[in-house]
Amino acid sequence: MSGLSKGVVAFAVGMLLTASKLQAQGAEFSLGGGLGIPLGDFDDAVKIGWHGTAAVSFVPRSLPIGFQIDGSYSQFSDETPLDIKSQIIYGTANAVYKFQSSEDSRFRPYLIGGLGVYHSKATGSDALEGSSTKFGFDAGAGFDFKTGGAGLFIEGRFHNIFTDGPNVKFLPITLGIRFGGS
Repeated sequence: MSGLSKGVVAFAVGMLLTASKLQAQGAEFSLGGGLGIPLGDFDDAVKIGWHGTAAVSFVPRSLPIGFQIDGSYSQFSDETPLDIKSQIIYGTANAVYKFQSSEDSRFRPYLIGGLGVYHSKATGSDALEGSSTKFGFDAGAGFDFKTGGAGLFIEGRFHNIFTDGPNVKFLPITLGIRFGGS
């Protein structure tokens, strides 16, 4: 098991062990997935892909601004007939701004943005060996649809990975479930 895989597993186990304590303090946990839309030069190299994400966030009840830490996996197929897929594993730390809404409102819009670390690797039988880890940023918006202690969310978030050549840019559209919090 690679060091990155061990780190992801350790993070997930740690979240599970502290979940009830964090929920009592207003933390929210999210699981989601959806389409990954490549942009710019990256769009010339790959097709629309897919992604999955897990996150923990905390927005204090007295403030509209909080934070979120998430981990994601994205995969895009190469535009050529070769068996090559672009795999990106990344973690981001974000500020979250939740717009004020009435206590009875089930529809809650928010803005999100921050910095991240992105590990890219080509996989498949025709892929060359090698990988890279780079920094980047993300920014986007979404909507929560609350129903009791859980709810659905839909979010679009632009990601820009700083590379030696043209930056890798993509837009995951995520549909998921969020539970806990206020």
